[in-house]
Amino acid sequence: MNTRVLLIPHLRVHNANALSSPFTIGFPAMTAWLGAMHALQRKINQRGRNTHFDVQFQGVGVVCHRFNLQTYRGDGDYVSSIIGTANPVDKDGSRPAFIEEGRCHLDVSLVVELPPMTQAEQNSLKVHASHCLQAGMKMAGGDILGVSPLEIVDDDVTLKRRLMPGYALLERRDLMVKAMEEGQDALDAMLDYLVVHQRCQQLDDGTVSWSGQRKATGEGKKGWIVPVATGFHGISELGQAKNQRDPETPHRFAESIVTLGEFKMAYRVESVDELFWHYRCDQENNLYLCEQEKINTNNDGF
Repeated sequence: MNTRVLLIPHLRVHNANALSSPFTIGFPAMTAWLGAMHALQRKINQRGRNTHFDVQFQGVGVVCHRFNLQTYRGDGDYVSSIIGTANPVDKDGSRPAFIEEGRCHLDVSLVVELPPMTQAEQNSLKVHASHCLQAGMKMAGGDILGVSPLEIVDDDVTLKRRLMPGYALLERRDLMVKAMEEGQDALDAMLDYLVVHQRCQQLDDGTVSWSGQRKATGEGKKGWIVPVATGFHGISELGQAKNQRDPETPHRFAESIVTLGEFKMAYRVESVDELFWHYRCDQENNLYLCEQEKINTNNDGF
């Protein structure tokens, strides 16, 4: 492995945002993870400005160790319900109106791609990053409950050992592209890989055996396919909006972009470079994306 990475191991997050798009619920969106690392980079550089310390993260990989979606499904229920929080009652004792929020508790490790750094800079990075993570920083909309000691790793074997047991999130946009080239609609192409086909078979003793099967993703593919939000598509022109948060930055309305991802055991990842997600802005098509294709070798980071 020629890439040096900052390993943020076993980051325990409480009440992270599980509604990653208007029509999916589950693992937080990749925009949330890259956004959090962008915020961490800015906090680190602000903290180290007196010592002229500056770092540019090149990419981020996400490995999930534990995931607990806050939903409930009772006996005989066909669908699950979101477990909401209890809000304080109104003056008259009635429950106030609220918007349901999908939440999840999770344990993840983040692998951050670093530029060339001296040993002194690596030590400073670990100190600054650890302080920022434990100083009330949010992660995917959730609260950070704790994090294990940070490490700088430059060895594939060591990294895979640190990430196990865990599932790395990889982009499988290729499955969508192939299905759409064969004439399928985008939503149908996605659902085709997510739906579980149930089959029953009557055994010799008269009992019935049920089995579930999903569409194969190709020879040698042993991961678990999931929908994942990977960016935004602008649906209005750039301009100004009333009461926008940053008056200096042009505003536009956008909708979520969802594609297919794959959770794969960390030891099955051949190279650490497969883990990294990067930003890409396609101004011609109004796309703001998180992708696992490295745009160029001179990535200026976040």
